[in-house]
Amino acid sequence: MKKIILITGGQRSGKSSYAEKLAHRLTDKPVYIATAKVWDEEFRQRVLRHQQNRGPEWTNIEEEMELSRHDINGRTAVIDCITLWCTNFFMNYSNVEEALEAVKQEFDRFTRQEATFIFVTNEIGLGGVSPNEVQRRFTDLQGWMNQYVASCADEVILMISGIPVKIK
Repeated sequence: MKKIILITGGQRSGKSSYAEKLAHRLTDKPVYIATAKVWDEEFRQRVLRHQQNRGPEWTNIEEEMELSRHDINGRTAVIDCITLWCTNFFMNYSNVEEALEAVKQEFDRFTRQEATFIFVTNEIGLGGVSPNEVQRRFTDLQGWMNQYVASCADEVILMISGIPVKIK
C-alpha cells in the first residue's frame, strides 16, 4: 500500500533523525535516497559518515534528480531532502516555473510506486524575506514544492527542536 509522509522543519530541527527512526519502525531493510550533489571533499566525508551511521541494513542510493529511475516497490524509503532535490532542478532550468513543473512531474512519476515514501524537507521561508533575488526565487520554488508534496501526503510532521508535531 502506497503512503507518503512529509517531515518538515527548520535546519537542525531533527527531521532526518526522525525520518530514519520512523523508517526503522516500519521495516528492517529501509532505503535511503540522498538527493544532494556532492560539491567538495568536506561534503563527501559528511555523506560517508552519514552512511556509516545508518548501518548496513540500509540500501543507500544517491540520485540528484531522477528518483523515478529507482524501483522501490514494496519498500520504505527516506528521501532526504526535497530542498536539495529542488536545488538541482533550480540550477538546471531557466526559470522557477519550469523547475517547479519538472520537479512536480518527477515527484508524480516516482510516487506512482507502491511504497512508503518518507520525504524530508526544510521550511526555508520561515526566516523572513531574503534581500537576494536568487534566494527569493529559490524560496518560492521550495515553498511551492513543499505545498505540493504536503497536498499529496497522507501525513505531515513538523519538527520543532527535535519534537514532532503532527500537522496532517
